[in-house]
Amino acid sequence: MKVNHWKLANEATCVVAEMENSSLTCIDFWCKGGSIYELKNQEGMAHFLEHMIFKGSKDLKEGEFDLKIESLGGSSNAGTGLDDVHYHVLIPPENIEEALNLLLDLLLFPEFKQDAFEIEKQVVLEEIAQNSDQPDELVYMKLFEECYSSHRYSKPILGYKKSVKNIIPIQMKEFHEKHYIGKNCTLSIAGVLPKNIKSIINNSRLKELKKSIDKSELKTKVIFNKGYKKEHIPRLEGARIIKAWKLPPAKEQLIILGTEIAATLFCEGRSSLMVKTLREELRIVESIEIDLQILEQGGLILLEVCCPQENIEMAEYEINKILKESIKNKVETKDINRAKNLVKNNIYFGLELSSQIASIAGNQILWGRHQPLLGSIKDISYWTSKRLKENIFPLFNPDNSFTLIAIPEE
Repeated sequence: MKVNHWKLANEATCVVAEMENSSLTCIDFWCKGGSIYELKNQEGMAHFLEHMIFKGSKDLKEGEFDLKIESLGGSSNAGTGLDDVHYHVLIPPENIEEALNLLLDLLLFPEFKQDAFEIEKQVVLEEIAQNSDQPDELVYMKLFEECYSSHRYSKPILGYKKSVKNIIPIQMKEFHEKHYIGKNCTLSIAGVLPKNIKSIINNSRLKELKKSIDKSELKTKVIFNKGYKKEHIPRLEGARIIKAWKLPPAKEQLIILGTEIAATLFCEGRSSLMVKTLREELRIVESIEIDLQILEQGGLILLEVCCPQENIEMAEYEINKILKESIKNKVETKDINRAKNLVKNNIYFGLELSSQIASIAGNQILWGRHQPLLGSIKDISYWTSKRLKENIFPLFNPDNSFTLIAIPEE
């Protein structure tokens, strides 16, 4: 797969990946405009802006973008994260240029009309209400608040009811103008591409992104809080054990890859160490899995166990036992090789669609992580049993975790 990236005069970055057999081409626009950049009492601004982007621009009436993209045989979506936000369009290859012009018009020149603003605010408030009514969402909101108490990562992406209610159009316009600038944006396109794709992008409205004279970057120190807490959650089905550990920043890709191998070793598949012991043999848990929350300033390793309330103590004991034995004793080579093969397969599976390629390439270029899309495949061999034991397993030390025990409220 041929991948090219370059930078425009306004410091916006571009990346294209040629996929000869792809039926659809993906245009993915990334921006360093996630919820971490919100001011105090404006929590929810980034996500609300994502909604308002689709309400029209100077040249596109409300709903016109969707109708035009659909008429071209395409579809669109967007997502706001803690660090960034991205907007993507899936389109037949022959309509790339027209779809790109429509997307950039929407993103660069949004209109925040009062009527549409107030209507969409109610939609966002309803989303917050629904989210707050979900027991599993409440568990993770409480976990992030505890682990990141003094950091912006502790705030929910959707924001708070009070903060969203108080946001006005001029504030959103200022947020857009401050963050949707050249150095903060990456355009990523993957799929079947016209030969002149670079010229199409260079002459598109992407060049109209403003070049910032402000060279400052957001710098906040992540402090991970260890601890132990028990919470009673309304309508929660079954008890939960959530253990969290500090994960290095996203730029530490080799360490994160090693952590993925360890997480797979512990929890992926019936023969993994924890699933085999806790679910298959002892039968004290219903499910157990580990997920990595990869973030630019430092993420989390998250282990979640669902089990009957009476099994919590035993399950936690067995988890801690497996983790401490992995740190102290040698893990069998066959188990490590199984985990490495699964991680390798997952990487390949994650690079099958144009939307996956555009997303990964766009995110990497946005944050300055210039490495081949399959570079991590080669890096898997770096993680020998010795290196995992010395550098990765200690990250899972139970003594360095935050543990949240979530119990259904009677």
